[in-house]
Amino acid sequence: ALLHDAFMIVAVFSLFRIEVDVTFIAAVLTIIGYSINDTIVTFDRVRENLHKIRVITKPEQIDKIVNRSIRQTLTRSINTVLTAVIFVVALLISVASSIFTLALAFFIGLVSGVFSSVFIAVPLWGMMKKQQLKKAPNHKLVVYREKRK
Repeated sequence: ALLHDAFMIVAVFSLFRIEVDVTFIAAVLTIIGYSINDTIVTFDRVRENLHKIRVITKPEQIDKIVNRSIRQTLTRSINTVLTAVIFVVALLISVASSIFTLALAFFIGLVSGVFSSVFIAVPLWGMMKKQQLKKAPNHKLVVYREKRK
């Protein structure tokens, strides 16, 4: 998901032949940090939902966890990115060319960041877990164990 975000910014800048400078690098690093934060929030919700199921025996259970986790974090992710995008669009409209590169990279990165953390990272995790379930002995995955005292 992080590579997707950085690649999208670089691809748009390459496509439109926009000059890359120090502010571009700062924007890419900032977007990677934002994407890490958003992905952590989504995977934390996956972890919480995994604790409720303890043992996975069917691929449908993995789909249920993925869908529930995405639904629970989607509103938060969209609200967070919309707040930032409103500010970035205001920057794109009103600033001089010196900050235009930064604002454009932020805009592209924010939109691709929310897309990748919600629609790429968690479904990819689900696909990997399904493969792990197929290879597991007895087709059973233990995802949560009680801690011994």
